Amino acid sequence: MGFVIFIAMGLYLLISIGVVAWAISYAKKRGKSTKRWGWGAVFVMYNIVFWDWIPTVAVHQFYCAKDSGFWVYKTLDQWKVENPGGLEGLTTQRVWQHDYSNGGDVVHINQRFDLAYDKKGEQFFHLWPDDRKLIDVKSGEVIARLVDFNSYASEWGGLKFWISIRHCSSGQENVTKFGNFYLQFKGAEK
Repeated sequence: MGFVIFIAMGLYLLISIGVVAWAISYAKKRGKSTKRWGWGAVFVMYNIVFWDWIPTVAVHQFYCAKDSGFWVYKTLDQWKVENPGGLEGLTTQRVWQHDYSNGGDVVHINQRFDLAYDKKGEQFFHLWPDDRKLIDVKSGEVIARLVDFNSYASEWGGLKFWISIRHCSSGQENVTKFGNFYLQFKGAEK
């Protein structure tokens, strides 16, 4: 598949060079600005394929700066103080359930805690939010939350790899922090 992609990219590059050369030749024959026609042809050939790259990166960076992060609302020690004996007898369940009310998924990690994945769907310019919450089932309280954004062009089957952005700049670090925090509550019954 990679070989086919490189062949297609090389072919498109050759066609683009041909179109630019033709535009410059056309401008010379007609006494028009060769720079304008040449750069115009470059602009058109670039935007046929890459028209959504700059807007996708800009929208991704905007939402990452505006909404992404990792928040701890209550530490394990704080939770234990407020819920004495609340961790006794808990067993790991790890049961996935699709929650149709909010379009997300819930993982019942034990009898007391759920891990909720809110799926809001594609936002704007291939932007997908990743919103995870660790929830105390009994009180409904959110213990911790992670918000991250990724970008990919699903309608192209992943062929537009240049707009594939997996995380915000601190996203992978926040995912690791959230995972480690969640494991404290998962392992708390031991």
